[in-house]
Amino acid sequence: MSTFFGLNIGKTGLYAYKAALDTTAHNIANTETEGYSRQVINQKAGNALRVNSSYGMAGTGVVISDVYQLRDEYYDIKYRNNNTLYGEYSYKNHYMAEIENYFNEIKLEGFSETFDSMFDSIHELVKDPASEAVRSQVANFAKSLTEHFNSLSTNLKDSQEECNFEIKNMVDKTNSIAQQLSALTRQINTLEVKGGSANDLRDQRALLVDELSQIVNVSVTERVVGDGIGVTSYVVKIDNQTLVDSGEYNSLHLIPRAEKLNQNDVDGLYDIAWANGQIFDLGSPSLGGALQALYEVRDGNNNYNLSGTISLTEETAEGTFVTLSEANINEVEKLNIPQTGILTISNREYVYTEFELTENDGEFEYKFKLEKSLVVDAMGAQASIGKAINYKGIPYYMGQMNQFIRTFSKAFNDIHRSGVDLNGNPAIDFFNGRDKVSGENYTFGIGEDTEGFDSYYLMTAENFTVSDELMSDWTKIATGSNVIDGIEENDVVDALLGLKTDKSAFDRGQPGSFMNTLVAEIGIDTKKANNFAEGQDNILKAITNQRLSISGVDIDEEAMSLVRFQNAYNLSAKVISVMDEIYDRLINYMGV
Repeated sequence: MSTFFGLNIGKTGLYAYKAALDTTAHNIANTETEGYSRQVINQKAGNALRVNSSYGMAGTGVVISDVYQLRDEYYDIKYRNNNTLYGEYSYKNHYMAEIENYFNEIKLEGFSETFDSMFDSIHELVKDPASEAVRSQVANFAKSLTEHFNSLSTNLKDSQEECNFEIKNMVDKTNSIAQQLSALTRQINTLEVKGGSANDLRDQRALLVDELSQIVNVSVTERVVGDGIGVTSYVVKIDNQTLVDSGEYNSLHLIPRAEKLNQNDVDGLYDIAWANGQIFDLGSPSLGGALQALYEVRDGNNNYNLSGTISLTEETAEGTFVTLSEANINEVEKLNIPQTGILTISNREYVYTEFELTENDGEFEYKFKLEKSLVVDAMGAQASIGKAINYKGIPYYMGQMNQFIRTFSKAFNDIHRSGVDLNGNPAIDFFNGRDKVSGENYTFGIGEDTEGFDSYYLMTAENFTVSDELMSDWTKIATGSNVIDGIEENDVVDALLGLKTDKSAFDRGQPGSFMNTLVAEIGIDTKKANNFAEGQDNILKAITNQRLSISGVDIDEEAMSLVRFQNAYNLSAKVISVMDEIYDRLINYMGV
């Protein structure tokens, strides 16, 4: 053993505690860095030397074996799982609060006030049926009611478009994160193959996964490749499909829908597919995160979509036709399928260009004209339009509004048409819809289509209006069933007034009760979303604190470490100083 062996021991102490001081300084500098994990040195005694002495072996000082992160994988998984739930509930809470504001009956002039004002004006018509001023009030208050629904439809469609745009943003963000994760994994493997740990890069990568977990359900798997070469395989999956595989990544693509799933949908809603051709299921119950929330709010129909059994197929010179029977929708007021769309038969999609509706003993049969011939025999197969989505989203609320205006308008029009106008002419429809292309009103309940199966289906909250002919000529408002008894005859007006309290038209009682129940339902759904969001936020904060208790930087603790390592460094320097004196005495004072 060398005479100067003691100097080497002191040197190892200087190097070790200098590294410890540098690591502590690095922790302090990153106290406020998001996603940073506290780093500590792993030190151990140097390999002892065997000596020819009675004590056997001599220590060689201290060795720094590693600088590692204080990070617990259990809390990482727990945080990401709960962050996925928080992402879902927070987005649902945001959009449900927005929808609730549209239907606000307290702060805004809502349905109840507008509805009551229209019937109040009709009541005035009883007193003076010939009054032009009163007739004007009736027409204009009715117009206000239709405009209320027009406004609700516009607002809900704006929200649907906003959800659709947010889905695009989430897909873009997911692709960006995937690209960054693959790049960081390549850098980490390049550095760690030479030994050591790329701690700061690993923190950046983990932070990106945390961010991704709010968008969609995430799982991460890392395993060592080879034996002791410092390379790992890093796989990130979203909803159990691979997004990142070490240095490679898969991306998501947006596909605008060529056909609508619901009659009230805005154009160009996005579906999602993998760039490599794999199917990406937006409706997967395990999707989670903001992406699931946006999809459910945008497309949610409360499990109410048209479905049935194919009972007849026809191949004619005019095209391919299929008839759907045993349908779950047998009321035109509740029908919200698009005029042209996609009919799914035994998991195969067929575009239909038109459809006809007939009634047989209270059961509806739907006859669809397909764009292309059937691939396989479809007789007896299950068929549907759209998907049953177990959430009350925008399509559900739009469908509820359509059901109200169709049911109410049909009952109101039937009564109004039973009378004659001020000039003795047969009365026309009071409420109507406006064709988006021609700009003209529809014709309801006249001619062969006396049941109005096709016609009232065309009336929606978007095009709901008072007949243009009636708005331009108030004398066309009917107050009585004949003019023989004079203009004071008002049996039609009395019947219209009775409609306000008629409990037979709606399952939920009076017409006003239907909409009031819908408003209350929205309030309950919004409160539920808010409670879930707040509860999950509190859980996430608790998990974050647990996580930080392990990986977070504590300034007080780092300050004590600075003093501790400084003292150790000074003592190592003192060892060298003492050894220097010893060797000076040995060489200069004892030499020959």
